[in-house]
Amino acid sequence: MKFPVDILQNCWFLAGPTAVGKSELAIRLAEELDGEILSLDSMAIYRQMNIGTAKPTQEQQNRVPHHLIDLIDPDGEFSTAEYLVNAVNVSREVMNRGKTPVFVGGTGLYLRALLRGVFEGPPADWEFRNELKERAETEGPNWLHSQLSNVDPVSAERLHPNDHRRLIRALEIHHLTGQPASLIQNEQPLPEEERPSHVYWLSPDREWLRDRIDTRVEFMIESGLMAEVQNLLQRDPPIGRTARQALGYREMIDFLEGRCESLDETIEKIQTGTRQFAKRQHTWFRNLVECRPLERRPEDTDIDLLQRILSS
Repeated sequence: MKFPVDILQNCWFLAGPTAVGKSELAIRLAEELDGEILSLDSMAIYRQMNIGTAKPTQEQQNRVPHHLIDLIDPDGEFSTAEYLVNAVNVSREVMNRGKTPVFVGGTGLYLRALLRGVFEGPPADWEFRNELKERAETEGPNWLHSQLSNVDPVSAERLHPNDHRRLIRALEIHHLTGQPASLIQNEQPLPEEERPSHVYWLSPDREWLRDRIDTRVEFMIESGLMAEVQNLLQRDPPIGRTARQALGYREMIDFLEGRCESLDETIEKIQTGTRQFAKRQHTWFRNLVECRPLERRPEDTDIDLLQRILSS
């Protein structure tokens, strides 16, 4: 499944690690381009998950229309292929209004799907999946990840040990094809003449980003992340497996369910996990040849970055 090249070439893309300042910069870029924003965030698709995902505020959404957020309830599942279908449809609608689609976010898997397409793979083997789920419950939370490391270390490096859905799918692909998912899912870049011209990722100073991440996590706690998670646990049906693994939510659930003793420890775990996640994002974007790095220095303002993007 591929993103139509004629639409792709009319889109702008702004990616980067969490807390780097993508949202406000993207709004300024969309205002300059007479555009609308399409989210590149795999957790912003969930309704009722606003604080922990740093979802655009209502004021930001009033400035520029935002799409591909609040698509499903927190108990649902949403594949990369489904995201791609939605992205194609919304991009076409935006262009039909005479506007420019501006994608912004930090989910490297989504960005790669837009730029290179999605390998749909063999159909599900539910008997094999259920066997893996039963073994995982018996062997412990890291068993799936260790199994994948044995047969597909590249995919294991990319996936979080708690991302059971994607771990099982990668193991299933290997089981059904005899090849690592990372090998057969390795979609190649489009020919250079077909690639979009405006694909940027913000590459920040590491210490500056570390401070930004720590401050953002503290702000999320102050803004009511605990209450948001409590509401998700109390809803019927409750928050699902994939949404539970979102950064901030996973750690707060552990605290609320008694697996973490103190709020201070929980905050520290969220900060540490977010810094580790930012490193993985950095690797994703650096390895996508379609992406042009845009250095974000500590002294840079959004206006500085906007001018550099528009003049590049």
